[in-house]
Amino acid sequence: MKLNKTQIHDINQKDLKSHESDFNYLSDKLTNKGLDVNSIVSKLKDFQVAIPSWALGAGGTRFGRFSFYGEPSSLEQKIDDIGVIHALTQTAGAVSLHIPWDIPSDYNAIKEKADALNIKFDAVNSNTFQDQKGAQETYKYGSLSNTSKAVREQAIQHNLDVINIGNKLGSKALTVWLADGSCFPGQNNFQTAFQNTQDSLIDIYKGLPDDWKMLVEYKPYEPNFYSTVIQDWGASLMLANGCGDKAYTLVDLGHHLPNSNIEQIVSILQLKGKLGGFHFNDSKYGDDDLTVGSIKPYALFLIFNELVYGMENNPQNPDLAWMIDASHNVKDPLEDLIQSLEAIQEAYAKALLINQADLKAAQLHHDVVKCQEILQDAYRTDVRALLQQARLDAGGALSPINAYRNLNVRNELITERGKNTVATGL
Repeated sequence: MKLNKTQIHDINQKDLKSHESDFNYLSDKLTNKGLDVNSIVSKLKDFQVAIPSWALGAGGTRFGRFSFYGEPSSLEQKIDDIGVIHALTQTAGAVSLHIPWDIPSDYNAIKEKADALNIKFDAVNSNTFQDQKGAQETYKYGSLSNTSKAVREQAIQHNLDVINIGNKLGSKALTVWLADGSCFPGQNNFQTAFQNTQDSLIDIYKGLPDDWKMLVEYKPYEPNFYSTVIQDWGASLMLANGCGDKAYTLVDLGHHLPNSNIEQIVSILQLKGKLGGFHFNDSKYGDDDLTVGSIKPYALFLIFNELVYGMENNPQNPDLAWMIDASHNVKDPLEDLIQSLEAIQEAYAKALLINQADLKAAQLHHDVVKCQEILQDAYRTDVRALLQQARLDAGGALSPINAYRNLNVRNELITERGKNTVATGL
């Protein structure tokens, strides 16, 4: 299914007058505060977030998975679905492939399809957290950290193969997430596991093209519950530094222990020029992979405050790779992704309203109350009209969810694909 601009334009018409009234009111209000509304809208329009190839089907847990009818059963269909999301939101202009779940059978055809939908190929993701069909070695007791040299070599070669696949598609980054760790005390020697991981990552790093980045992701627990080898941002940073200048830490919102100060982590990594990417989701208890902004929207805003500051003041840090890493059992996956994109853009827009000079002055004078007032004034501002204007300028829908439903996208996908298709991956 492919949406055209006429369909979206026609749906926008019934809400256009109301939007113009809301936007003009908000624009005047923000202009009177000294803000450049056109610049904010332009930044929102340029902000693109990658959709992971595995997120187009229903999520699941170890207890069960409840499929959504009309799921994409091939990479081609997944890119079609991202094309629908991007047409509506104008914010999903990239796809992040997970290998080996989504290896192209025809690279030229996949590139042509993505180009036609204005979709780029973002970071490619390796998978050594589960055994693959035909593999000679098992990852049951770890991959890059394994005590077995044969297992480590298999995992290293897989990552090199992923780099090769991404290189054919125009990707410029490799994301490495390890499930390696232990479930019981004494199961692993911590130092040996960490050193094996460092050595393995160095071997992978040697295979990076000159213009690529390696993104090292961390997670404090799951699937191992006593220890994980790359348990926090400090471990990730040490491993990245041990590889070289093209290796960076990747922050996933769900990969922290409760009440971790993620905004502080983000800020320090940017200061050191080592924040490479960001995975968006939300959680109540752990790595819940819930819709972005559905549980802790203020925390997301505070993170974006630091991200915006870093993007303006830390030129030593590279452009970031943004990706949604969320899924759920009970939502239409495309609607879930659309809601996540809206929440990300909303947090970004609110952070752009903060007068950083005023905030800095309040900080220097230790005016704690003023600091809070500046942040909360931005957070309490309804910025939806700014997001709508950015989408409108780019040819998207004023209300992507309403447009998605009015166009009966899910029913159209069911008609095209049937009820029994199952997405590859999770």
